[in-house]
Amino acid sequence: MEIEGARTNRLGLLLDQFDQAREMAQVRLARLGDDEYLWEPVPGCWSVRRRGEEATPRAFGPGEWVLDLGAPDIPASEYAEVARQAADGMSVAKIAEDWNVSVERVEQVLAHSGTPEPDETPFTTIAWRLGHLHFHLAGRWEWTFGERRQEPKLLVDFTPSATVALERFWALVDRWRDSVAALTDEQLDTVGFSRYPYSNDAEYPYAEVLSAGNLEFIHHMAEIALLRDLWRARFSSGGRK
Repeated sequence: MEIEGARTNRLGLLLDQFDQAREMAQVRLARLGDDEYLWEPVPGCWSVRRRGEEATPRAFGPGEWVLDLGAPDIPASEYAEVARQAADGMSVAKIAEDWNVSVERVEQVLAHSGTPEPDETPFTTIAWRLGHLHFHLAGRWEWTFGERRQEPKLLVDFTPSATVALERFWALVDRWRDSVAALTDEQLDTVGFSRYPYSNDAEYPYAEVLSAGNLEFIHHMAEIALLRDLWRARFSSGGRK
């Protein structure tokens, strides 16, 4: 049975998934205040910080405010991807270059057996998670639909203002969505249609890159939604302020 208005083509399904995730995210992010946006519920959080006050060695941004970033590594969730790269014939040296880690680290990952231990990842604020999404989306737009020349780390002017951050973010999302909606089937099948340098996008058909991008958007927005729940709960009986 055909449902009126339903889309079953590849691009339609990807757009519908993104649109629904965006609609839910906008509802969940309504009335986000600066204190909540910058809230650090535990010590050692990564966040958006004034330049000179960053808590990490590779914090970046073009303006007064920067986004925390630590030393490069291969997370446990990507061990399988590294194994696939090696199985596909990529040399250990090229894999190390791809992940910006040492050859020894790649060899350690490839030698690992069994289920990896969960990563000891830093806790990140709403500001960081939103900034992370903004940075990667801006870079992917530039290196897919733009001139493919600007350094991604200089594309987003990070801010301590939740209102400003969201205004800029949703404007970019609109531009992204408009560009994606105009894609052809040939472009969806093109390997290397995205040349985003901080990824392996260039190695996959663009339909796969879009699908992975939707997952990235969904999982980070779910994390932000949970942080908003915790922010509200800190005032409940027994909650931590």
